Amino acid sequence: MSVNRVILVGNVGRDPEIRYVESRPVATFPLATTERARRSASGAEIPERTEWHRIVMWDGAADIAERYITKGAKLYIEGKLRTRAWNDQNAIKHTITEVVVDEFDILQRPQAKES
Repeated sequence: MSVNRVILVGNVGRDPEIRYVESRPVATFPLATTERARRSASGAEIPERTEWHRIVMWDGAADIAERYITKGAKLYIEGKLRTRAWNDQNAIKHTITEVVVDEFDILQRPQAKES
């Protein structure tokens, strides 16, 4: 048995990009998760650490992302890891790991800026 399950709670780093693949909408955007700074048992200071994740949403989720998700929103995401590889026009191999969303919830929208 094996499990490929990811659960993230983090902040959207940029408004979603929407494109269409064979008429299916797909939204992609970065999500930041941050571990707080802390002190280890030995007393060493461990600094805050931020990880960036590439999020991919398809179909209905992509439509919702396009309408309601913006930079700064806090999201709860459940999904699975997918790794893709391709060669560019210079025959350089590229690899990327993405979180393909199965379920999500918008926990908080960014505060509107006052003028």
